Amino acid sequence: MMRAHLNILIVDDEPNIRKTLGFCLEAEGHQVFSVSNAQDARGEASRRVFDLAFVDVRLGVETGLDLITELLSLCPWIRIVMITAFASIETAVEAMKRGAWDYLPKPFTPDQVRLFTRKLAEVRSLEQQVAVLREALGKAHPEVDLISESPVMQKAISLARQVAESHATILLSGESGTGKSVFARAIHAWSSRTSRPFSTVSCPSLSAELLESELFGHAKGAFTGAVRHTAGRIALCEGGTIFLDEIADLPLSLQPKLLRFLQDREYEPLGDPRTRHADVRVLAATNRDLEEAVKQGHFREDLFYRLNVIRIEIPSLRERPEDILPLAERLLVFFCKQNRKTLLTYSEEALQALRSHTWPGNVRELRNAVEHAVILCRGDHIEVSHLPGTLAAKPFSPSLGDPLPLERIEEEHIRRVLASSKSLDEAAKVLGIDQATLWRRRKKYGI
Repeated sequence: MMRAHLNILIVDDEPNIRKTLGFCLEAEGHQVFSVSNAQDARGEASRRVFDLAFVDVRLGVETGLDLITELLSLCPWIRIVMITAFASIETAVEAMKRGAWDYLPKPFTPDQVRLFTRKLAEVRSLEQQVAVLREALGKAHPEVDLISESPVMQKAISLARQVAESHATILLSGESGTGKSVFARAIHAWSSRTSRPFSTVSCPSLSAELLESELFGHAKGAFTGAVRHTAGRIALCEGGTIFLDEIADLPLSLQPKLLRFLQDREYEPLGDPRTRHADVRVLAATNRDLEEAVKQGHFREDLFYRLNVIRIEIPSLRERPEDILPLAERLLVFFCKQNRKTLLTYSEEALQALRSHTWPGNVRELRNAVEHAVILCRGDHIEVSHLPGTLAAKPFSPSLGDPLPLERIEEEHIRRVLASSKSLDEAAKVLGIDQATLWRRRKKYGI
């Protein structure tokens, strides 16, 4: 299992201990911050996100035991290891009662320190994987893979892969339902941050105050109902990626705060004046024209440029018609399994209806159409009648070159000519056949 690199705080009043412990931890690839007293420890914990803290029991006139609850309040996810030269069962029990993770007596060896950090690194990796899986399961939708036969889509996928390893902010633009969130997850998975958290925040879904709290966290008493300190998504995504969906709807009051975070990686939780730091990559998405929003004064120009470092345009489904049927087949397999049905197939008419639809709702609309059809189908084949009204209501309209039997094209052509002709004689002349042949064709096709 790949171990996570940790942010570690050392709190000890002995310089040699801080120096030795720091060298050992940095050699393991961790980022280490060392302080000599409780006050500085509180300051560091209020500015940065820490995974682990080594805290000496005796800190001059203060005790490290009192620091446990304060550190946990500032960083609820932190693991605290108490270190002391005065080990006793009573001290260990008291430390555990207050929330310490473990206990390390002095003198300790580098191997003991490495054991603690490697154990915690594995725990943190597992916690983050569980968080990602929970979010994915909570979505309850098929993860649409980035497989495409369309050159325009392949270009977008190639660019996404190319820039995934960078730390640059990426703006994903495209119509609603084109798969911007799928691209965001893929970019995170292709990056070096893949073992760290990924989280999505929908900008239009909350009021300005709640959205600020969701992003940056809040202090106890910051607003009605804020009964305790709560970390925001940025703090919880330390080392990972946050995806801001529909960024055009970000309230103007929040835009300067996001701009500051993009520039300096600094922020303050709501109701807390202490500045925090976080290493989080930002991906954003929009289905609106941000340049036009800037002109109208609804979006800050400087924030737009910060978000638009790398832009990926995701094509609509109608711009990549060669992907419609393969995607419909993959969705069909998914929804047959989800609804515990034997694998269904599409009729030729249903396939043509899927192919000829303009898909204003893009991949999301296609997904809903396939799910609708699977639920309604009682036979072995999905027919046009099983599709939603927007598709089923459309008359079947084959075109030259469609993968259909010649008789099906002939039937449709005869129907159209008859509908536009004043008489059977006129229709026969347009079709280039006599009336007896037209009568036989009408009988054959039930016209």
